[in-house]
Amino acid sequence: MDSAVDIHRLHFAFTITFHYLFPQLTMGLAQLIVVLKSLALWKRADLYNKAARFWGRIFALNFAMGVVTGIPMEFQFGTNWAAFSKSAGGVIGQTLAMEGVFSFFLESSFLGLFLFGEKRLGPTLHWLSAVLVFLGSWLSGYFIIATNAWMQHPVGYGIGPTGEILLTSIRELLLNPWILWQYLHNMTASVVTASFVMAGLGAFYLLMKQHEEYGRLFVRVGVVAGLAATLLMVFPTGDGQGKMVAQHQPVTLAAMEGLFETAEGAPLALVGQPDMERLRLDNPILIPDILSFLTYRRWKAEVQGLKDFPRDVWPDNIPLLYYSYHIMVGLGTIFIAVMGLSALFCGADVCVRPGRFCGP
Repeated sequence: MDSAVDIHRLHFAFTITFHYLFPQLTMGLAQLIVVLKSLALWKRADLYNKAARFWGRIFALNFAMGVVTGIPMEFQFGTNWAAFSKSAGGVIGQTLAMEGVFSFFLESSFLGLFLFGEKRLGPTLHWLSAVLVFLGSWLSGYFIIATNAWMQHPVGYGIGPTGEILLTSIRELLLNPWILWQYLHNMTASVVTASFVMAGLGAFYLLMKQHEEYGRLFVRVGVVAGLAATLLMVFPTGDGQGKMVAQHQPVTLAAMEGLFETAEGAPLALVGQPDMERLRLDNPILIPDILSFLTYRRWKAEVQGLKDFPRDVWPDNIPLLYYSYHIMVGLGTIFIAVMGLSALFCGADVCVRPGRFCGP
């Protein structure tokens, strides 16, 4: 690290990464709790109500940790990125404030009713409180994604007399075309997280031969939701987000894919190491034409390489971006495989033998 900016980036990266461990679980759990409460209303079985109460407590603990770890992150907008906050505060301050005033209070208020008001509310209203907690948590995600989407693709703004960035259209800010796929991709990822946690705990119960009825329920719900979410992570949400990057940030696409030379029928690099001295990808394993097809839906479409762009617009750390992106794709592929195999076993003889993983 050779500059204060690198230190600020590391500091903020640590804070935001640690913080996000908690809201990504709560946002995903919110949806799964609604599933459990819906099953309780439909099947009139207390098993599902007890399961929803159990995960509601875990949700509350994670929600509290998310609040505690999120406060330093908010301060770091002013400490680490003071110049940016001063310049763009009139825009990003809108969505950050809306997240706190609208979604946070909606989520926290009805979380209290969900945790402590079941006997007074009755089954239907208690289910409704779970739905409103879910809406509050996902609305919170929307406002945060809207903030990031504006930084990726600025819209609805003008420049003031002293150079400050002024908001000119709240509608454009909240309906930024970048938001749609980024939001859906992010929220689907939160369901992946919650599904793995729920299914993992259920598998632990079954392996330990404890609470086996709940273990089977947790595995069933977690695997079904997890398989659907992992597939949706790839298509259409990941595919749509990739197209947005290709359309608005082609230099970022080239860096992510390790594409240095412009190519018609650009290959997809499964592995390889970016060589920034020779400007090439070392030891690559390539699939011909796939990047062109995934990006533009044409096998021989031209995809610009990094050499076509001025050096001053290249990402600061291309190897880090390249490896981070490929690790993400690799993990997503592993998630699909894990949930797919789990669903396969849960759909075969394992499910119909009492006392085994998924059976009733």
